[in-house]
Amino acid sequence: MYSIELKNVKKVFGKTEVIKGLDLSIQKGERLILLGSSGCGKSTLLRLISGLESITSGELFLNGELANSMAPGDRNIAMVFQNYALFPHMDVTRNISYGLRISHTPQDEISRRVGEAVRILNLGGLEHRLPRELSGGQRQRVALARALVKQSDFFLLDEPLSNLDAQLRGQARKELVKIHEIYHQTMVYVTHDQIEAMTIGQRIAVVHNGCIQMLDTPANVYHRPSNTFVARFIGSPSMNLFDARLDTGYMHLNGHEVRMTEGWSGKTALHGQPVEAGIRPEAIVLSAEPSEGAVPVSVQYHEDYGSRVGYYFTVNGKEVISIMPEDILNGCTQAFWKVDPKALHFFDAASGSNIGYPE
Repeated sequence: MYSIELKNVKKVFGKTEVIKGLDLSIQKGERLILLGSSGCGKSTLLRLISGLESITSGELFLNGELANSMAPGDRNIAMVFQNYALFPHMDVTRNISYGLRISHTPQDEISRRVGEAVRILNLGGLEHRLPRELSGGQRQRVALARALVKQSDFFLLDEPLSNLDAQLRGQARKELVKIHEIYHQTMVYVTHDQIEAMTIGQRIAVVHNGCIQMLDTPANVYHRPSNTFVARFIGSPSMNLFDARLDTGYMHLNGHEVRMTEGWSGKTALHGQPVEAGIRPEAIVLSAEPSEGAVPVSVQYHEDYGSRVGYYFTVNGKEVISIMPEDILNGCTQAFWKVDPKALHFFDAASGSNIGYPE
């Protein structure tokens, strides 16, 4: 039995179908990330699970029980919103304990849970401050603590860290994982930030246009994307994609033939049809000196990031970028790319689907 299960779920606003016949099964105690750009339907999906929006068609099961008509208050859900949603006239302790107080939890149990949440989220000394007297990071921790003390089966988070600066987001990510490892709720986390997705999630559902494009572990989403959308969306910079042609064991790059490994050469799906080749920027290793089989490229632009350098050049008419740990060209514009076939991905040019990998 799955903790959360959606079967052919659709959500329509007027004439606009926002969620399009979506199927999703989430294990008990799992950290699942809904990752996608603004407007893709990920927050709507979270609201359908919580009961804040009604399902147009399809079925939602919570712990095996049909929940389509279940009231939000009966779903045993704790939710954290992007805007914190703290009561401005209540201090930290009263904000955290509000849900417990209205459900008539005994006072000693309220005190125990609030004290535990304050300790876990490093809110000691702030118990009697009002929200206006707190920093953004402190307000976010209060919102997390308020959800935490409910000790619900389901922990839903809608872009909870987007209002924090980069340093606070990094700290908050670790706190969220720590909370989950203590309580093991089923966590569904909505974000557009791929770093949050990769570092928090045990699985990632990449959402686009109301559909799940890929559902897998962070490692597989990054290293084996299911299609060109996932390849472009994951990674900073994203995966390079360019037109390619493969025949007789060679791939053609900028008029040069690059010998492929036997595994790639044997994949008949790559022959006689247009494909897109993909490679991560960090997998493109350039050299200032020519070598056997290397493809010469002309660097049009470079960026110095401090700890690494990005080089931009053109492959088969498409701009690509190489990320190197140091400046190996010293201002020169001519470089040489020794292609590693093991770092390549191939996608069907028509559908964008991943063609697969050699065994």
